[in-house]
Amino acid sequence: MTTEPDIRRAGRREDLGIATWPNLITLIRLLCLPIFVWLLLGRDDRAYAAWLLGLLGATDWVDGWVARRFGQVSEFGKIFDPTADRLMFIVAIVCIMIDGSAPWWFCVAVLVREISFGATVAVLKLFFGMERFDVTYLGKWATFLLMFTFPGFVMGNSAIGVRDFFEAFAWVAGPIGLALSYYTAIAYVPTIRRSMRGRGREPREPASIDD
Repeated sequence: MTTEPDIRRAGRREDLGIATWPNLITLIRLLCLPIFVWLLLGRDDRAYAAWLLGLLGATDWVDGWVARRFGQVSEFGKIFDPTADRLMFIVAIVCIMIDGSAPWWFCVAVLVREISFGATVAVLKLFFGMERFDVTYLGKWATFLLMFTFPGFVMGNSAIGVRDFFEAFAWVAGPIGLALSYYTAIAYVPTIRRSMRGRGREPREPASIDD
């Protein structure tokens, strides 16, 4: 059980610099992105590219958990982690579009949501002082489903024997994740308005890390 002194100590450690374990984990995950691009577009090895992309999706929570568990939350990490995750997601989708292993309409629909929503939040935070807000439960589910949908599409177009299973999974999970992602984007509008109204006030508690 977390006590008040623990919370205060965690709050005081928010001024940690760049060199923290969570930021190192995020950096390692980010450096795996060129390997994915090489596997998919350079070697035309869809199976290994899909496994790597799935691994990157499965480890999305690790850096945030380490930061909270060991009190290594930093202001740099709050920006670096979600930015790296979104960069990996967008680059991976573009590469999958080039490879042709996922439907174009689906890729475009996901990119439009990610880029438009991500850019809007970034601009409001950086230039208008919008307060940070937590990702909702449905938002986490949408991200989870989409993170495994794209490896499913890639694996479904590979030469492995169970490719039909992965393609079927992608077609089931993908539309659900896409619908949830657009629904949560609309549902975030009242939260964004409240966060904008709260700008300039005294900060209450350090906000949680974006997931």
